[in-house]
Amino acid sequence: MSAPSLVAIEALDSDNTDRLQAAIDGLSASGGGRLELLAGIHLCRGLRLRSGVDLHLAAGAVLRPVPDYAAYAHTTVSVIAEKSDRGMIVARDARRISLTGEGRIEAGCESFITGDDETVGTFIPAEFRPRVVVFEGCDEVEISCVTISRSPMWTLHFVNCTDVAVRSVTIENDRRLPNTDGIVLDACRGGVIEDCTISTADDGICLKTSIGPEGVAVGRCENILVRRCAVQSLSCALKIGTETHGDVTNVLFEDCSVSSSNRALGIFSRDGGRISNVRFSRISVECRETPDGFWGSGEALTVNVVDRIAERPAGAVENLIVEDVTGRMEGAITIIAAAPSGIRNVSLARIAVDQQPGQLGTGRTYDLRPTNADLAPKAGGGGRANAWTRGSDGRVIGLQDYPQGMPAVYVADVAGILMKEVRITRPTPLPQGWNENDVVFETAAPDGSGAWQN
Repeated sequence: MSAPSLVAIEALDSDNTDRLQAAIDGLSASGGGRLELLAGIHLCRGLRLRSGVDLHLAAGAVLRPVPDYAAYAHTTVSVIAEKSDRGMIVARDARRISLTGEGRIEAGCESFITGDDETVGTFIPAEFRPRVVVFEGCDEVEISCVTISRSPMWTLHFVNCTDVAVRSVTIENDRRLPNTDGIVLDACRGGVIEDCTISTADDGICLKTSIGPEGVAVGRCENILVRRCAVQSLSCALKIGTETHGDVTNVLFEDCSVSSSNRALGIFSRDGGRISNVRFSRISVECRETPDGFWGSGEALTVNVVDRIAERPAGAVENLIVEDVTGRMEGAITIIAAAPSGIRNVSLARIAVDQQPGQLGTGRTYDLRPTNADLAPKAGGGGRANAWTRGSDGRVIGLQDYPQGMPAVYVADVAGILMKEVRITRPTPLPQGWNENDVVFETAAPDGSGAWQN
């Protein structure tokens, strides 16, 4: 068997898209090989990876995609996210593809910012922004060692892929630009994410199951391992949801560290898929309050089930284990079933977290966003679609007051929860607006009116 082919491309001062794409196509047609970008700056529009090709960024190589949405009209994708149907590097129905090397992708987010909303602490993003990498329906996928900076939107998005490996990748995004998720596994089967470092304004590592162009779930997400990753996120660092049109099952997050984050660990069921057999194990957390326009506010763990659309009830969350979690938080641990499908069989074990007051006071509410209100904000209120909406009282819809103040752990309408060695250290005396009870269980009253605590 002959050795794989190698094509090396030197950097140019001008757009090199046609040459790069021709090399990718030629390598794939001849059985596969490596396209190596040598040290220097490589300017390009959209690229489409083909089966058998490794796009390798050598040390010192910088791939600098053109910062213009129109430049990616030829690299469209089927799953739309935040109005985006385009990617900078895409692949569809390919096998044995990879993006490797010690080089960088500089994705130019600054060209996709239209303003600064100081009231919620975020930049205002352009209406249309490309993702950096979108692979759809691919098998045997690897991304390793590369650094990606300043993504305009989601950074790595894998849709309906099998056998995915993301190793030793560094993602450095602007922490004030919304929707810049780090790594998204969307209806993927069999995936490993390990030894990655991520800093972003939105979710760090996110598993979900989106809806496809035919109006049905793209597929299910299952058999996923995330380990030894360090994540900073101004949304949720290690997350399942919110798009949950298909089932998510058999997921393990272990030996990770979370810092400078709104939330550490999260599960959000919204769209009909069942989430089951999930374990978070040996994770250190550091969670801070943030302005109410960002998701969450300092929760070490938040799990909730909400019917985003009444005609498509949310699926259940079942068989969740959270164990050996240490660190500090400025919010609480919340596990809330706000929809009939419910949450069942939860185990919290060996949790040792310090609960400290923040400077903003936003941790004294719990967050049930996204809600139906976020799908189409009304003209008379403030907000941004699929992010936050303010009601007539000026409050963000979906932020709820804890009954009698913020506890350390808040559990609502959960069927079967076991807590073992859960130690939340709280200040003495308790700050104003904090619940005197460390743990609050709430459930619907038997007659359906209001709620009662015990």
